[in-house]
Amino acid sequence: MGFGTAFVTLAFVLIVTMCTYMFVTGSIFTMDTLSNSLNALSEKQNDRLKTEIELGDVSATNDSGHSIITLAINNTGATKILKSEFVHIDVFVYFHCFIAKNTTLHKRVPYTTGTPDDNEWTVEGIAPDLINPGTFDPGETMNIRVRISPAILEDRVNWLKVVMPNAVSTSTYFSS
Repeated sequence: MGFGTAFVTLAFVLIVTMCTYMFVTGSIFTMDTLSNSLNALSEKQNDRLKTEIELGDVSATNDSGHSIITLAINNTGATKILKSEFVHIDVFVYFHCFIAKNTTLHKRVPYTTGTPDDNEWTVEGIAPDLINPGTFDPGETMNIRVRISPAILEDRVNWLKVVMPNAVSTSTYFSS
């Protein structure tokens, strides 16, 4: 066996070793990324499983062209909802309105921090709010105020749905 044959054999072994190293390194990186993604997905699913809400009292009153809906949301689960996440809470209202007797509207009502304008909602208070003030903790009740325009037609059954930031929801019927 000559020098040329030994050199080619050594070069071939070196190339195979480097290709194997790159393949294994790429595989480990891919498995690590996939593992982290599955862990994050599992945490989100676990958070959803621990979230439970119930709607308490719902009342609606009409006031000069718009309606005010007040409702209580009870956090009966084990997940807290931070004040910074309130903007991601969705409120949907399906209601009969004064535009025409048989007209129904379906509105998604966004959150606002101050006094709500037409088709906005805000938090009026959380009780008891002793631990983590401003955070909607388990066992607490959040009272919200929803302003809807046009006004809701009286003596009709309407529907309201509240969706938490992690997609857990509850709904109820109400009348004004």
